[in-house]
Amino acid sequence: MFSLTVRDHIMIAHSFRGEVFGPAQAVHGATFLVDVTFRRPDLDPDRIVVDIGRAKAVLREVLDGYDYRNLDDVEAFRGINTTTEFLARDIHARMADAIAAGRLGPHAAGIAALLVTLRESHLAWASYEGPVDPDRDV
Repeated sequence: MFSLTVRDHIMIAHSFRGEVFGPAQAVHGATFLVDVTFRRPDLDPDRIVVDIGRAKAVLREVLDGYDYRNLDDVEAFRGINTTTEFLARDIHARMADAIAAGRLGPHAAGIAALLVTLRESHLAWASYEGPVDPDRDV
């Protein structure tokens, strides 16, 4: 399996509901390094996994929906604990949608899976990995 990873970052604010979250129940900020790894069994006709420039541009577009926002105020996230794990899966779904829509180029349809990792610090991070499937229920 071939892979290629691009990286960007976001700064968000949010709060959590539930005693398990302790002091994180209060509104707090987080800065995440976001890595998206594209995986495919074979290289495309240009001998690449995906065009790096397109991958970076689409990742930035996706992350603009989160960056510098209080996620508690985003309608789509109302009533949801926007944990690191949840955000990794949400970003995965948005990147998979971009692939299905052709936004990463015609050969990106050969991408089999994505791994999305959000790094909160050098000590803690979370990931979501799954297939690229435009017919999934997200």
